[in-house]
Amino acid sequence: MIDKIIEEYEEANELSLFREKKSRFLIENIEMHGYNVKKITSEFWTAKQRQANSIHEISYRACFKPQLPNFFITKLSQEGDYVYDPFLGRGTTAIEAALLNRKIIGNDINPLSIILCEARLLVPNLEELKEYLDNIYLDKKAKADIDIWMFYHSDTEGEIVSLRKYLINKSINNELNNFDKWIRMVATNRLTGHSKNFFSVYTMPPNQAVSRESQIKINLKYNQKPEYKNVKDIIIKKSKDLVRDLTIEKIRLLEEIHKSALFFNTDARLNKEIPDNFVQLTITSPPFLDVIQYADDNWLRCWFNNIDPETIAKKIIMSKTIEEWAYFIQDVFYELYRITKPNGYIAFEVGEVKNGKINLEEHVLPIGIKAGFEPVLIIINQQKFTKTSNIWGISNNKKGTNSNRIILFKK
Repeated sequence: MIDKIIEEYEEANELSLFREKKSRFLIENIEMHGYNVKKITSEFWTAKQRQANSIHEISYRACFKPQLPNFFITKLSQEGDYVYDPFLGRGTTAIEAALLNRKIIGNDINPLSIILCEARLLVPNLEELKEYLDNIYLDKKAKADIDIWMFYHSDTEGEIVSLRKYLINKSINNELNNFDKWIRMVATNRLTGHSKNFFSVYTMPPNQAVSRESQIKINLKYNQKPEYKNVKDIIIKKSKDLVRDLTIEKIRLLEEIHKSALFFNTDARLNKEIPDNFVQLTITSPPFLDVIQYADDNWLRCWFNNIDPETIAKKIIMSKTIEEWAYFIQDVFYELYRITKPNGYIAFEVGEVKNGKINLEEHVLPIGIKAGFEPVLIIINQQKFTKTSNIWGISNNKKGTNSNRIILFKK
């Protein structure tokens, strides 16, 4: 498998010499705990190399591109295999695996992850969705139990509050159907953002919600006030965007995969419901030290879904030191070893934190070895930086490149 990857990208690199004067393909050897591990640096995938399916296009803080799981799923698993992500996030690994006809398991301590992921396996007929949505009564005069006037026109607020109450009541009574789950997923994703197709006035990108105080300052800075947004129209518009790349066959495939899909809302170290020797491939990216504030980012999404963000924040392990982080990840790897099939793989994506001073793969390698895995490869995917983001404390944007760092293990 290693030789195949190397051969493929040596060939690709040779071809690139006809287009570029300088090669970007590099192989290094790392000696660690008696293992000689190859580190390969190149541009293995890009956002343009394979256009990601539109069903991925929901926003969540600190998520990787679908091209990353696609690369490993196609090389290291077969149709019908189970693919797992213990830190589900928005569900990129799970959705990409489902599109490739793999069975899926997703877990996240944050219940928002399951809300955002599961519904996208249950794609509705858009005409039937519109008819269903039209029959949900939204009262423009309803008022929220918290101050959100700085984000929404009063009539939009009423519609959001009405929809929230409707969905929470159905959830409490265990009456959510597939239409409800889809509507909840889309509405959760449309709460705030920086274009006209969000419920809110102009604000930060939709992968986080700023504080009320910050939004008031934004409104003053841009001399803006919330205008009326039709909640139902925006839900239908976003639904059309999400399904634009899906064929009837893919919609049926996602529905079929949902029948065997497993979703858990628990600590990634303690997921005892997954059987031993069960998973062929795990692709994941864990929380990195304390650079993401989940409660602050998700307070509005949590409110809409009747989730206490502080409770979630207390459960999420946000280590302040590399030693604390490594201790947590070690227990995750023990659990991954238990559930991984013999000859199964772990693709563990990490980042450069602390302004690039810490390469976490150097800390993860001994952790995986201690758990019983064989280190196979370190892949560093580098590509031109396309977005002005610095959420990990990475200095990539200053260097002009965007890096994914993945440690590949085998059981």
